[in-house]
Amino acid sequence: MKCLRTLFVFFALCAGLFAQSGDRTQTKSTSSAFAKAIDQEITNVEGLFVAAAEAMPEDKFNSSPEALNIPGSDFKGVRTFAAQIRHVAADNFAIWAPLTGQPEPPGINVPNGPAEMKTRAEVLKFLHDSFAYSHQAASNLTGENALEMVEFRKNKVTRISLVVLALTHINDHYGQIVEYLRMNGVVPPASRPRR
Repeated sequence: MKCLRTLFVFFALCAGLFAQSGDRTQTKSTSSAFAKAIDQEITNVEGLFVAAAEAMPEDKFNSSPEALNIPGSDFKGVRTFAAQIRHVAADNFAIWAPLTGQPEPPGINVPNGPAEMKTRAEVLKFLHDSFAYSHQAASNLTGENALEMVEFRKNKVTRISLVVLALTHINDHYGQIVEYLRMNGVVPPASRPRR
């Protein structure tokens, strides 16, 4: 369902982009509306992902399904919960960096994030910082530059393709950390009854 929503947003943004591209008298408010739409999507996925990351208690933050020894499963070598969070944060920085026109920030250690970052507080701060970076990078998007080519991992891609990659990547790992929470007896915040 989340993937379908992301695809819908992508196609809606592209439709708006193509409609805008023919109008060279575009105003600043239209460009700002484009960036705001992307920013809202980041906010939506950030809310889900951060709440789920923060739901894992400290004593289980470095656990992985491998340690649960579930009969018939094959979790050998999978990332710990903390490593999942570090990975998403590191890739947030890496994926959004080309939109800023700057290289990836030093020390993010893509794809797994800084290995020395072990505590829940450190990992969650890294995650929060990565989303702040994502919001800042999205603020530079306009209808005119969304289809511009930028370099990402030695390939030329459009800016809008990086937006889609970033959002789908987070959603993919959100599904994984939800399973980690459930395996540790934690109900994900989005699945809890609303009061």
